[in-house]
Amino acid sequence: MRSNSLALFVAASVYHLSGVGAAQLKQKPLAEYISYSSVPGYFVQDNNSTNASTFDFVRPHSVKTFLHYQSRVATNFGLINQTYPTDGQFDPKGEKSQWERFANQVFRLNLESPSNIIYKLLFIGRHGEGFHNAAESYFGTPAWNLDGNSTAYWADAHLTANGIDQAQTVNDLWRTLIDSQNITTPQSYYVSPLTRCLQTANVSFNGLPLPAEHPFVPEVKELLREGIDIHTCDSRSNLTYIKANFPGYTIEPGFTEYDLLFRQSTSETTTAQNLRSKTLLDDIFSTDGETYLSFTTHSGEAGSLLSVLGHRSFSLSTGAVIPVLVKAETLSGSPPTTTVLPYTSQVVCNQPPVTSLATGGCVCSSGSTIPTGEAKRR
Repeated sequence: MRSNSLALFVAASVYHLSGVGAAQLKQKPLAEYISYSSVPGYFVQDNNSTNASTFDFVRPHSVKTFLHYQSRVATNFGLINQTYPTDGQFDPKGEKSQWERFANQVFRLNLESPSNIIYKLLFIGRHGEGFHNAAESYFGTPAWNLDGNSTAYWADAHLTANGIDQAQTVNDLWRTLIDSQNITTPQSYYVSPLTRCLQTANVSFNGLPLPAEHPFVPEVKELLREGIDIHTCDSRSNLTYIKANFPGYTIEPGFTEYDLLFRQSTSETTTAQNLRSKTLLDDIFSTDGETYLSFTTHSGEAGSLLSVLGHRSFSLSTGAVIPVLVKAETLSGSPPTTTVLPYTSQVVCNQPPVTSLATGGCVCSSGSTIPTGEAKRR
Protein backbone atom coordinates (compact mmCIF):
# COMPACT_ATOMS: atom_id res chain seq x y z
CA MET A 1 0.00 0.00 0.00
CA ARG A 2 2.84 2.39 0.81
CA SER A 3 4.47 2.16 -2.58
CA ASN A 4 1.12 2.52 -4.35
CA SER A 5 0.21 5.65 -2.37
CA LEU A 6 3.51 7.33 -3.13
CA ALA A 7 3.56 6.25 -6.76
CA LEU A 8 0.04 7.55 -7.36
CA PHE A 9 0.84 10.90 -5.76
CA VAL A 10 4.07 11.36 -7.70
CA ALA A 11 2.33 10.41 -10.94
CA ALA A 12 -0.46 12.88 -10.25
CA SER A 13 2.00 15.67 -9.52
CA VAL A 14 4.33 15.02 -12.45
CA TYR A 15 1.46 14.91 -14.91
CA HIS A 16 -0.15 18.05 -13.47
CA LEU A 17 -3.05 16.25 -11.85
CA SER A 18 -2.31 17.84 -8.49
CA GLY A 19 -5.38 20.04 -8.79
CA VAL A 20 -8.87 18.69 -9.41
CA GLY A 21 -7.45 15.61 -11.13
CA ALA A 22 -5.52 14.64 -8.03
CA ALA A 23 -8.64 15.02 -5.94
CA GLN A 24 -10.47 12.67 -8.27
CA LEU A 25 -7.55 10.25 -8.20
CA LYS A 26 -7.26 10.11 -4.41
CA GLN A 27 -10.84 10.82 -3.35
CA LYS A 28 -12.64 8.24 -5.46
CA PRO A 29 -15.33 6.22 -3.61
CA LEU A 30 -13.80 3.60 -1.33
CA ALA A 31 -15.23 0.85 0.83
CA GLU A 32 -13.93 2.69 3.88
CA TYR A 33 -11.88 5.72 4.87
CA ILE A 34 -10.12 7.12 7.94
CA SER A 35 -11.43 10.16 9.80
CA TYR A 36 -8.94 11.98 12.03
CA SER A 37 -9.45 14.20 15.05
CA SER A 38 -7.16 15.53 17.74
CA VAL A 39 -8.10 14.78 21.33
CA PRO A 40 -7.95 17.97 23.44
CA GLY A 41 -7.30 18.33 27.13
CA TYR A 42 -3.92 16.65 27.45
CA PHE A 43 -1.44 19.27 26.23
CA VAL A 44 -1.24 23.02 26.75
CA GLN A 45 -0.97 23.48 22.98
CA ASP A 46 -4.54 22.19 22.68
CA ASN A 47 -5.85 25.28 24.47
CA ASN A 48 -6.88 28.30 22.43
CA SER A 49 -5.42 30.55 25.14
CA THR A 50 -1.89 29.23 24.55
CA ASN A 51 0.12 31.65 22.42
CA ALA A 52 2.22 29.72 19.92
CA SER A 53 4.63 32.63 19.44
CA THR A 54 5.66 32.69 23.11
CA PHE A 55 5.09 29.11 24.25
CA ASP A 56 8.21 27.10 25.14
CA PHE A 57 7.70 23.34 24.82
CA VAL A 58 10.74 22.69 27.02
CA ARG A 59 9.89 24.95 29.96
CA PRO A 60 7.59 27.88 30.81
CA HIS A 61 8.47 30.88 28.71
CA SER A 62 8.17 33.48 31.47
CA VAL A 63 7.36 33.97 35.14
CA LYS A 64 3.82 34.97 34.16
CA THR A 65 3.40 31.79 32.16
CA PHE A 66 4.82 29.73 35.03
CA LEU A 67 2.46 31.24 37.60
CA HIS A 68 -0.49 30.59 35.27
CA TYR A 69 0.39 26.97 34.55
CA GLN A 70 2.41 25.77 37.54
CA SER A 71 -0.51 23.87 39.09
CA ARG A 72 -1.55 22.20 35.83
CA VAL A 73 1.39 21.81 33.51
CA ALA A 74 4.44 19.61 33.48
CA THR A 75 7.13 21.66 31.78
CA ASN A 76 7.84 19.01 29.17
CA PHE A 77 6.38 19.07 25.68
CA GLY A 78 3.37 20.86 27.19
CA LEU A 79 1.86 17.83 28.97
CA ILE A 80 -0.76 19.07 31.44
CA ASN A 81 -0.22 17.96 35.03
CA GLN A 82 -3.52 16.33 35.90
CA THR A 83 -5.16 13.13 37.07
CA TYR A 84 -6.80 10.61 34.74
CA PRO A 85 -9.74 8.26 35.31
CA THR A 86 -7.31 5.35 35.01
CA ASP A 87 -5.00 6.54 37.82
CA GLY A 88 -6.85 4.83 40.67
CA GLN A 89 -6.12 1.31 39.48
CA PHE A 90 -2.80 2.02 37.77
CA ASP A 91 -1.20 4.23 40.42
CA PRO A 92 -3.04 3.85 43.75
CA LYS A 93 -0.06 5.08 45.77
CA GLY A 94 0.62 8.10 43.55
CA GLU A 95 4.15 6.99 42.68
CA LYS A 96 4.02 7.10 38.89
CA SER A 97 5.18 10.06 36.81
CA GLN A 98 2.87 12.22 34.74
CA TRP A 99 4.15 10.63 31.51
CA GLU A 100 3.70 7.09 32.88
CA ARG A 101 0.12 7.85 33.88
CA PHE A 102 -0.54 9.47 30.49
CA ALA A 103 0.81 6.38 28.72
CA ASN A 104 -1.55 4.21 30.74
CA GLN A 105 -4.44 6.51 29.84
CA VAL A 106 -3.65 6.12 26.13
CA PHE A 107 -3.34 2.35 26.59
CA ARG A 108 -6.79 2.22 28.19
CA LEU A 109 -8.29 4.38 25.45
CA ASN A 110 -7.11 1.88 22.85
CA LEU A 111 -8.09 -1.13 24.94
CA GLU A 112 -11.65 0.07 25.51
CA SER A 113 -12.32 1.51 22.03
CA PRO A 114 -14.23 -0.26 19.24
CA SER A 115 -12.08 -2.09 16.71
CA ASN A 116 -12.47 0.72 14.15
CA ILE A 117 -10.96 3.37 16.46
CA ILE A 118 -7.31 3.74 17.40
CA TYR A 119 -5.39 6.38 19.32
CA LYS A 120 -1.82 7.39 18.51
CA LEU A 121 0.45 10.06 19.96
CA LEU A 122 2.31 12.01 17.29
CA PHE A 123 5.41 14.03 18.15
CA ILE A 124 5.49 16.49 15.24
CA GLY A 125 8.82 18.31 15.14
CA ARG A 126 10.07 21.11 12.94
CA HIS A 127 13.69 20.99 11.77
CA GLY A 128 16.27 23.23 13.42
CA GLU A 129 17.35 26.48 11.80
CA GLY A 130 18.78 25.97 8.32
CA PHE A 131 20.96 28.20 6.18
CA HIS A 132 17.86 28.96 4.11
CA ASN A 133 16.10 30.45 7.17
CA ALA A 134 18.99 32.82 7.79
CA ALA A 135 19.34 33.60 4.07
CA GLU A 136 15.69 34.52 3.60
CA SER A 137 15.83 36.94 6.51
CA TYR A 138 18.92 38.62 5.05
CA PHE A 139 18.35 38.61 1.29
CA GLY A 140 14.54 38.68 1.04
CA THR A 141 12.24 36.00 -0.36
CA PRO A 142 12.70 36.51 -4.14
CA ALA A 143 16.52 36.43 -4.04
CA TRP A 144 16.28 33.53 -1.60
CA ASN A 145 14.48 31.49 -4.27
CA LEU A 146 17.88 31.01 -5.93
CA ASP A 147 20.23 28.15 -4.99
CA GLY A 148 22.56 30.42 -3.04
CA ASN A 149 25.18 33.11 -3.50
CA SER A 150 28.98 33.25 -3.56
CA THR A 151 29.30 32.50 0.16
CA ALA A 152 26.36 30.25 1.06
CA TYR A 153 24.26 27.53 -0.55
CA TRP A 154 20.73 26.89 0.63
CA ALA A 155 19.12 24.62 -1.95
CA ASP A 156 18.13 21.60 0.18
CA ALA A 157 19.62 23.60 3.03
CA HIS A 158 21.69 22.11 5.84
CA LEU A 159 21.42 23.09 9.51
CA THR A 160 23.27 26.09 10.88
CA ALA A 161 25.21 25.76 14.14
CA ASN A 162 22.18 27.25 15.87
CA GLY A 163 19.95 24.67 14.20
CA ILE A 164 22.14 21.86 15.50
CA ASP A 165 21.92 23.35 19.00
CA GLN A 166 18.11 23.47 18.71
CA ALA A 167 17.99 19.78 17.81
CA GLN A 168 20.37 18.99 20.66
CA THR A 169 17.97 20.74 23.04
CA VAL A 170 15.31 18.24 21.97
CA ASN A 171 17.75 15.38 22.54
CA ASP A 172 18.54 16.71 26.02
CA LEU A 173 14.82 16.96 26.82
CA TRP A 174 14.19 13.38 25.74
CA ARG A 175 17.11 12.18 27.84
CA THR A 176 15.85 14.06 30.88
CA LEU A 177 12.32 12.70 30.52
CA ILE A 178 13.56 9.15 29.96
CA ASP A 179 15.62 9.35 33.15
CA SER A 180 13.18 11.24 35.35
CA GLN A 181 9.73 10.25 34.09
CA ASN A 182 10.20 7.02 32.15
CA ILE A 183 8.49 8.65 29.18
CA THR A 184 7.42 6.33 26.36
CA THR A 185 9.72 7.19 23.48
CA PRO A 186 8.64 7.01 19.84
CA GLN A 187 8.18 3.49 18.53
CA SER A 188 8.40 4.56 14.88
CA TYR A 189 10.26 7.46 13.31
CA TYR A 190 9.37 9.24 10.06
CA VAL A 191 11.38 12.02 8.45
CA SER A 192 11.15 14.39 5.50
CA PRO A 193 13.71 13.69 2.74
CA LEU A 194 15.17 17.20 2.95
CA THR A 195 18.63 17.39 4.50
CA ARG A 196 17.73 19.77 7.32
CA CYS A 197 15.14 17.26 8.58
CA LEU A 198 17.41 14.26 8.12
CA GLN A 199 20.03 16.07 10.22
CA THR A 200 17.53 17.24 12.84
CA ALA A 201 16.15 13.76 13.41
CA ASN A 202 19.66 12.37 13.84
CA VAL A 203 20.72 14.97 16.40
CA SER A 204 17.36 14.80 18.22
CA PHE A 205 17.35 11.03 18.80
CA ASN A 206 20.77 9.54 18.18
CA GLY A 207 22.53 8.27 21.30
CA LEU A 208 19.44 8.15 23.52
CA PRO A 209 18.86 5.09 25.75
CA LEU A 210 16.00 3.75 23.63
CA PRO A 211 14.31 0.34 24.02
CA ALA A 212 15.99 -2.39 21.98
CA GLU A 213 12.68 -3.22 20.33
CA HIS A 214 12.20 0.38 19.17
CA PRO A 215 15.58 1.74 18.04
CA PHE A 216 16.06 4.99 16.17
CA VAL A 217 15.73 3.80 12.57
CA PRO A 218 13.73 6.51 10.79
CA GLU A 219 11.92 5.97 7.52
CA VAL A 220 12.30 8.67 4.87
CA LYS A 221 8.86 9.71 3.60
CA GLU A 222 8.54 11.71 0.38
CA LEU A 223 5.14 13.16 1.33
CA LEU A 224 6.41 14.50 4.67
CA ARG A 225 8.37 17.21 2.85
CA GLU A 226 7.67 20.94 2.89
CA GLY A 227 5.20 22.63 0.56
CA ILE A 228 5.97 21.76 -3.08
CA ASP A 229 6.86 25.02 -4.79
CA ILE A 230 9.53 27.15 -6.45
CA HIS A 231 11.72 27.63 -3.36
CA THR A 232 15.02 25.87 -3.98
CA CYS A 233 15.39 25.13 -0.27
CA ASP A 234 12.39 22.82 -0.67
CA SER A 235 13.97 20.70 -3.40
CA ARG A 236 15.49 17.48 -2.11
CA SER A 237 18.77 15.81 -2.92
CA ASN A 238 18.85 12.53 -4.82
CA LEU A 239 18.41 9.11 -3.26
CA THR A 240 22.08 8.22 -3.66
CA TYR A 241 23.05 11.26 -1.54
CA ILE A 242 20.54 10.36 1.19
CA LYS A 243 21.74 6.76 1.41
CA ALA A 244 25.39 7.82 1.50
CA ASN A 245 24.97 10.48 4.19
CA PHE A 246 22.33 8.77 6.34
CA PRO A 247 23.10 5.05 6.01
CA GLY A 248 21.09 4.06 9.09
CA TYR A 249 17.85 5.39 7.65
CA THR A 250 15.34 3.29 5.74
CA ILE A 251 13.77 4.49 2.50
CA GLU A 252 10.09 3.93 1.82
CA PRO A 253 9.16 1.80 -1.21
CA GLY A 254 8.66 3.80 -4.40
CA PHE A 255 11.07 6.59 -3.44
CA THR A 256 12.60 7.90 -6.68
CA GLU A 257 16.29 8.62 -7.31
CA TYR A 258 15.61 12.22 -8.32
CA ASP A 259 13.15 14.80 -7.04
CA LEU A 260 10.15 14.59 -9.35
CA LEU A 261 7.95 16.90 -7.27
CA PHE A 262 9.97 20.13 -7.15
CA ARG A 263 8.46 22.90 -9.30
CA GLN A 264 10.21 25.68 -11.21
CA SER A 265 7.19 27.93 -11.72
CA THR A 266 4.17 26.65 -9.77
CA SER A 267 3.36 26.15 -6.11
CA GLU A 268 1.19 23.69 -4.23
CA THR A 269 -2.02 25.18 -2.84
CA THR A 270 -3.11 24.73 0.77
CA THR A 271 -5.85 22.30 -0.24
CA ALA A 272 -3.43 20.29 -2.37
CA GLN A 273 -0.96 20.09 0.51
CA ASN A 274 -3.69 18.97 2.89
CA LEU A 275 -4.61 16.21 0.46
CA ARG A 276 -0.96 15.16 0.41
CA SER A 277 -0.86 15.16 4.22
CA LYS A 278 -4.03 13.07 4.38
CA THR A 279 -2.49 10.58 1.93
CA LEU A 280 0.61 10.37 4.15
CA LEU A 281 -1.42 9.83 7.33
CA ASP A 282 -3.61 7.19 5.69
CA ASP A 283 -0.48 5.36 4.58
CA ILE A 284 1.10 5.38 8.03
CA PHE A 285 -2.03 4.70 10.08
CA SER A 286 -2.99 1.82 7.79
CA THR A 287 0.38 0.08 7.99
CA ASP A 288 2.02 1.02 11.30
CA GLY A 289 0.57 -0.66 14.37
CA GLU A 290 2.68 1.34 16.85
CA THR A 291 1.13 3.97 19.12
CA TYR A 292 3.93 6.54 19.55
CA LEU A 293 5.19 8.10 16.32
CA SER A 294 7.76 10.80 15.60
CA PHE A 295 7.48 13.06 12.53
CA THR A 296 10.42 15.34 11.69
CA THR A 297 9.19 17.83 9.12
CA HIS A 298 8.76 21.53 8.29
CA SER A 299 6.62 24.40 9.57
CA GLY A 300 4.33 24.44 6.55
CA GLU A 301 3.86 20.68 6.50
CA ALA A 302 3.41 20.57 10.28
CA GLY A 303 0.65 23.15 9.90
CA SER A 304 -0.97 21.06 7.19
CA LEU A 305 -0.84 17.94 9.35
CA LEU A 306 -2.41 19.80 12.27
CA SER A 307 -5.20 21.01 9.98
CA VAL A 308 -5.95 17.51 8.68
CA LEU A 309 -5.90 16.18 12.24
CA GLY A 310 -8.42 18.78 13.37
CA HIS A 311 -5.97 20.46 15.74
CA ARG A 312 -5.98 24.19 16.29
CA SER A 313 -3.42 26.15 14.30
CA PHE A 314 -0.11 26.22 16.18
CA SER A 315 2.98 27.61 14.45
CA LEU A 316 6.27 25.93 15.32
CA SER A 317 9.52 27.84 15.61
CA THR A 318 12.65 26.15 14.27
CA GLY A 319 13.50 23.12 16.38
CA ALA A 320 10.14 23.03 18.18
CA VAL A 321 8.04 19.90 18.81
CA ILE A 322 4.30 19.54 19.39
CA PRO A 323 2.65 16.35 20.69
CA VAL A 324 -0.82 15.57 19.35
CA LEU A 325 -3.06 12.79 20.63
CA VAL A 326 -4.90 11.56 17.55
CA LYS A 327 -8.12 9.60 17.29
CA ALA A 328 -8.37 7.74 13.98
CA GLU A 329 -11.74 6.25 13.12
CA THR A 330 -12.20 3.93 10.14
CA LEU A 331 -15.64 4.50 8.65
CA SER A 332 -17.59 2.65 5.99
CA GLY A 333 -18.55 4.30 2.74
CA SER A 334 -17.06 7.13 0.73
CA PRO A 335 -15.06 9.98 2.29
CA PRO A 336 -16.55 13.49 2.33
CA THR A 337 -16.13 15.37 -0.93
CA THR A 338 -13.28 17.87 -0.89
CA THR A 339 -12.30 20.55 -3.37
CA VAL A 340 -8.60 20.67 -4.17
CA LEU A 341 -7.36 23.78 -5.94
CA PRO A 342 -4.72 23.33 -8.65
CA TYR A 343 -1.15 24.56 -8.28
CA THR A 344 -0.72 28.30 -8.76
CA SER A 345 1.77 30.02 -11.07
CA GLN A 346 4.64 31.96 -9.51
CA VAL A 347 6.66 34.78 -11.07
CA VAL A 348 10.42 34.58 -10.60
CA CYS A 349 13.53 36.38 -11.83
CA ASN A 350 15.43 34.49 -14.52
CA GLN A 351 18.70 35.90 -13.17
CA PRO A 352 19.78 36.94 -9.65
CA PRO A 353 17.75 40.01 -8.55
CA VAL A 354 19.38 43.42 -8.56
CA THR A 355 17.99 44.19 -5.13
CA SER A 356 15.36 43.10 -2.64
CA LEU A 357 12.61 45.44 -1.51
CA ALA A 358 11.56 46.25 2.03
CA THR A 359 8.15 44.77 1.21
CA GLY A 360 9.73 41.40 0.51
CA GLY A 361 9.67 41.75 -3.28
CA CYS A 362 12.61 42.38 -5.58
CA VAL A 363 13.83 44.13 -8.72
CA CYS A 364 14.97 41.73 -11.45
CA SER A 365 18.00 42.39 -13.64
CA SER A 366 15.55 42.93 -16.51
CA GLY A 367 14.13 45.91 -14.64
CA SER A 368 10.79 44.32 -13.79
CA THR A 369 9.57 44.28 -10.20
CA ILE A 370 8.20 41.22 -8.45
CA PRO A 371 5.88 41.87 -5.48
CA THR A 372 6.31 40.35 -2.06
CA GLY A 373 6.55 36.59 -1.83
CA GLU A 374 4.67 34.33 0.53
CA ALA A 375 5.17 34.55 4.27
CA LYS A 376 8.19 32.80 5.72
CA ARG A 377 7.61 29.22 6.83
CA ARG A 378 9.83 26.30 5.84
